[in-house]
Amino acid sequence: MTATAPAPAPVRAHIPAFLPRCALVLAALLATLFAAASPATAHAALTASDPKDGAVVATAPAQVTLSFSEQVAMGDDSIRVMDPQGKRVDTGELRDMCSGSTIRYGTALHSGLPNGTYTVAWQAVSADSHPISGAFTFSIGAPSATQVTLPSQQAGSGPVGVAYGLARYAAYAGFIVLVGGAAFILLCWRRGSVERPLQKLVLRGWVTLTAATLAMLALRNPYTGSGKFADVFDLDGLKAVLETKTGASLVSRLLLLGAAALFIAVLFGAYARRQQAAGTASTPAPSGEETEAGDSGAQERKDTADLAFGLGIGGSVLAAGVAATWALAEHASTGIQPGIAMPADILHLLGVATWLGGLAALLVALRKVPDIEREAVRRFSKVAFISVLVVTITGVYQSWRQLGSWSALTDTSYGRLLLIKVGLVLVLVGIAYVSRGWTARLAEGRGSNKAAGAKDAVSRETTAVVSRETTRETVPAATLETVPSDPKRAAQLARQRAARENAREQQVRNSDPGRAGLRRSVLAEACVAVALLAVTTVLTNTEPGRAVQQETGRNGASTAVPNRAVKITLPFDTGGQNGKGTVRLELDPGRVGANTLHLWAEGPDGQPLDLPEIKVAFTLPAKDIGPLPLAPDRAAPGHWSSSGVQLPLAGEWRIDVTVRTSDIDQTTVQKNVKIG
Repeated sequence: MTATAPAPAPVRAHIPAFLPRCALVLAALLATLFAAASPATAHAALTASDPKDGAVVATAPAQVTLSFSEQVAMGDDSIRVMDPQGKRVDTGELRDMCSGSTIRYGTALHSGLPNGTYTVAWQAVSADSHPISGAFTFSIGAPSATQVTLPSQQAGSGPVGVAYGLARYAAYAGFIVLVGGAAFILLCWRRGSVERPLQKLVLRGWVTLTAATLAMLALRNPYTGSGKFADVFDLDGLKAVLETKTGASLVSRLLLLGAAALFIAVLFGAYARRQQAAGTASTPAPSGEETEAGDSGAQERKDTADLAFGLGIGGSVLAAGVAATWALAEHASTGIQPGIAMPADILHLLGVATWLGGLAALLVALRKVPDIEREAVRRFSKVAFISVLVVTITGVYQSWRQLGSWSALTDTSYGRLLLIKVGLVLVLVGIAYVSRGWTARLAEGRGSNKAAGAKDAVSRETTAVVSRETTRETVPAATLETVPSDPKRAAQLARQRAARENAREQQVRNSDPGRAGLRRSVLAEACVAVALLAVTTVLTNTEPGRAVQQETGRNGASTAVPNRAVKITLPFDTGGQNGKGTVRLELDPGRVGANTLHLWAEGPDGQPLDLPEIKVAFTLPAKDIGPLPLAPDRAAPGHWSSSGVQLPLAGEWRIDVTVRTSDIDQTTVQKNVKIG
């Protein structure tokens, strides 16, 4: 019995079968990550500890507990307690003491601890995937000297942090080039699928994004942990990373990039061949074959259009899926309105990629493919306008969500970086406006004729040179110094051919002043885009302004939050020698009734500043209460505290801190806080 193999199905028949599977995988990934993304405040912060920082307790506590502003990920080694000699005195077992909205973790201490100063060092990963860390001290009986040095390096910094940041930048760049290059081909210039320069650009974007994602996955464990490159080879650490939301996002991105490889293969394989065949079919056929060729050409165009539609849908699904791996694991997944913020972030990333990645593709086309049609440039101008509109709308929403107030624009690092980003976007839009002017000047017919003339001229020159070389090869070897078969001569001929090809490309490129001007303006756009991408990468690793101002409140007043201390920072300058510094004040729990006050004074170098005198006064102007004076007790060098601070009524209290740095140099700084 003879079996007949089925005929290969047309490519367009494979696309619909591929898309549902891809969409199903994407939906499953989105559902899993959405379920894991609970509302929180971006970048967790330590809000309380027991014992408190700098506290002196009469007897050894049974445990140390830490409270955070949002959910964090911690392990058994995340909280370490060390005695004055640097020996660990905790059991190494993490206690999850979270209840409702209270996020609290702790670790038990060994019994019978002697008097002295103990150091608590902790490290965690906040809900938006960024590592956080800190350290503080407390004393049993009385403070003592300690051999433990508080870590000066924050989690996520150092060489590993730099490497992780570079990988993050490369991932963004690869995504932009991959998505933008493919979008430029499908939306603006379909014939570009047969051009090698554009094929190389898109493929390099895919390789860069894949390599950067693998690097981020490998560096994730040392980035959130020890900060040592050697931990890249820690398989247990890698397993722990894969169980986190960030690890799942990176693995999902790799799976989607595998599907993207198939997309690229179809785009530059079957689709490019159809585009090339369509260009060949445009040549006039003999009169007797016109009808048959016309029917065949119509069917071929329909098949090509179907394939382009399938690639467009499949590419959109894949691009949205890859963008979702950022949105569902970073800032957009935390804070207020995550259900709106995550889709908005996906649209924002897609808009940026279509705009800036298309810009890179246009620059390559203008430089390497001189005969690109004016209509392709005009189509990209329209696509870029829509992309900028999407980026603007989603960017304004994300800015409002992450800042929370106008003052955060200038008072926080996030706000200042955002202003720089907005400035770069405005510069980019201005250069784009100039590019639109050059686009309008493009003389398609005249430019094409000039390009064709330049090609013919160089072609004639090349033919003549090749003819001369052929003649040389037919001359007897005795009359030639070197025969073409000689390796040196062959290399020389290859260099000459390359030089002639470069000269031809440059002559064709410069044949139309409009295209040369457009190429220069697009190059300027690309340079600004590189800087914009760098600022964006730093911005994604910066604590949002809304989170920063939760501790200092709006309009200079600290907001009272249940079960959370009020914390403010006051810079001062008494005008004398060594008269500059800052005072950090903590009022716990920051509510009506009894409170505990802590003050820390630091110099410009961040070191403790032991002031001769510091005084505090509380005033409630609305009720004509105060000032209520207070002289805190010195707990340690640069640290003062006072318990039982009574605040009788709720309202906006003014805190006056008087700082004296010498016998005659003194100043008073103040700030308003809201007491609930």
